[in-house]
Amino acid sequence: MGRTIAVANQKGGVAKTTSVAALGAALGERDRRVLVVDLDPQACLTFSLGFDPDKLQPSIHDVFVGRCGVETTILPVDQESFEIVPSNIDLAGAEAYLLTRTGREYALRTALEDVSGLFDVVVLDCPPSLGVLTINALTAADEVVIPLQCETLSHRGVGQLLATIEDVRRLTNRELRVAGVIPTMFDARTTHSKEVLADVGDRYGLHVFQPPVRKSVRFAEAPLEGRSILRFAPGHPGAEAYRVISRELVP
Repeated sequence: MGRTIAVANQKGGVAKTTSVAALGAALGERDRRVLVVDLDPQACLTFSLGFDPDKLQPSIHDVFVGRCGVETTILPVDQESFEIVPSNIDLAGAEAYLLTRTGREYALRTALEDVSGLFDVVVLDCPPSLGVLTINALTAADEVVIPLQCETLSHRGVGQLLATIEDVRRLTNRELRVAGVIPTMFDARTTHSKEVLADVGDRYGLHVFQPPVRKSVRFAEAPLEGRSILRFAPGHPGAEAYRVISRELVP
């Protein structure tokens, strides 16, 4: 049985999608069979890996509403060493649909059981909210990774996320654990970035993955080419940071 990792933070713009693509690529480089799942109706992961979300059928939306199994949605990612279950704006409708269903928190876990033997690692890209799609991801996951932007107020929502994780542990997934925080957009020139990083580890008692992922324009350029940072700029310090983090996350 493989491992399922949810990458979650209800705050947007913290490099969540970047982290999912980079971890997928880093794990794939080490010959792990990797599936990434786009759970955001904005489909940022799908788009950033070179797909047009508006032209993709079926998607994870179709899985949630019962039109097909997850295996029929899986696509290889060009030039990458992993595969994706894509998303599109239809997924916003799936959220409303799930709210009417019995056992809605378990929909994703049940769907992924059909492909559990095909992949060593499944990485879930959660939407920037604590709604039913994120609850599905946390219920399906073995562990959670929290990308955290090293800037003022960026970690104010971490306590809320941890409270949601505790609810999930109590109600739908007792085995869920928090693997730690990935520090993103780190600016080594400022004392402030270092203070934010130290504070979140101390305040919440969370493991902080090292090294921090430094701020760089290359992270914004990679999605324009439809690639992860590891394929776009293999020798970039950010790419190497994700390689190191992936080895700690999945030895």
